[in-house]
Amino acid sequence: MRRTVYGPDHESFRELCADFAEKELVPRFAEYEEAGLIDRSVFARMGELGLIGMQIPEEYGGGGQDSFKFNAVLTEATAAAGVSLGSLRVHQDVVTPYILEYANAEQKGRWLPGMAAGTRLAAIAMTEPGTGSDLTGIRTRAERTATGDWKLNGEKTFITGGANADLVLVVARTSPFDPADRRGGLTIFVVESSMPGFSVGKPLKKLGIRSQDTVELGFDDVEVPAANVLGEEGRAFKYLSHNLAQERLTIAVNATASAQAAIRLASEYAQERTSFGTPLSGFQNTKFVLAECSAEASAAQALVDQALEAHDAGELSPADAARVKLFATEVQGRVVDKCLQVHGGYGYILEYPIARLYADARITRIYGGTSEIMKTIIAKDMGLSARRS
Repeated sequence: MRRTVYGPDHESFRELCADFAEKELVPRFAEYEEAGLIDRSVFARMGELGLIGMQIPEEYGGGGQDSFKFNAVLTEATAAAGVSLGSLRVHQDVVTPYILEYANAEQKGRWLPGMAAGTRLAAIAMTEPGTGSDLTGIRTRAERTATGDWKLNGEKTFITGGANADLVLVVARTSPFDPADRRGGLTIFVVESSMPGFSVGKPLKKLGIRSQDTVELGFDDVEVPAANVLGEEGRAFKYLSHNLAQERLTIAVNATASAQAAIRLASEYAQERTSFGTPLSGFQNTKFVLAECSAEASAAQALVDQALEAHDAGELSPADAARVKLFATEVQGRVVDKCLQVHGGYGYILEYPIARLYADARITRIYGGTSEIMKTIIAKDMGLSARRS
């Protein structure tokens, strides 16, 4: 179906992104996967070309765009090339909005120019061993010192971009847990990688998304100046809900683009590969499977495009973001699995891109909120809460 969500400027930007992916990422992507992260020079080069920081104001060296669509185009272009940008989506689609919304003028002046240039990378640290999706169970603590600054102690895990990060937004408890106010008492601190007591663990070995650095982080009496508190003390939970719609939308954009890439790869393979003297694409089963995949991916694309328009208009609700993430990621899982099956045994060989897409697809139903959490949010929006008799 013809897409109408993008204009000429977006398509010109897509060409730049696609060209960069083909020339700069594809030739070295296996190397990045082996290393467990993308070389920082890649992001600096993207900054020079104006491919990142699109939503950062021009006064800080960014693109000055209010629209999220340019971010989405970058995600789609790299997925179409069969590669990814590692932790960059967290840096600019997840972390950047928090800085833009809650940092004061002095903080923006310190952090945003480097973030726009791709020379100061950022991550966010919420998840802890044993807490999973329950942020109210956070145990990392920050205590105020006699100077008015803070001393931070604790551990975080599954932190995307943690190895490359210069700045880490750390969610910590600044007042005792109160059962009557489970969401209170949490504050966001911006920890700089050079601060004594901050440590980065070994990269976690993952099933997929292997070019994306994912690590454990430690905080041992890290002295964080009061000037590095993001927003107001005790309001982290409220702040974190501010960008959930965009975070889940970017996952849905990538999921749909990956599904489309899988269909293209499977279609090309089916036309080239023969069985019993006939191209695989000539068999009814192959045609029907790929037709089903195309229909599902098209439905996901329509939903994502509608969500992109709603998000730019400031109308994408948390429940609708949950709907689009749930649908797009579940479609991605089904489509990529079927497309790997079309490849037969070759689909299980890592040198074939479909194998990477298969491994990478599994995480999208977990991070950014599991499918089960998405269903809970949607059900609540439908008024399907438990009733006491």
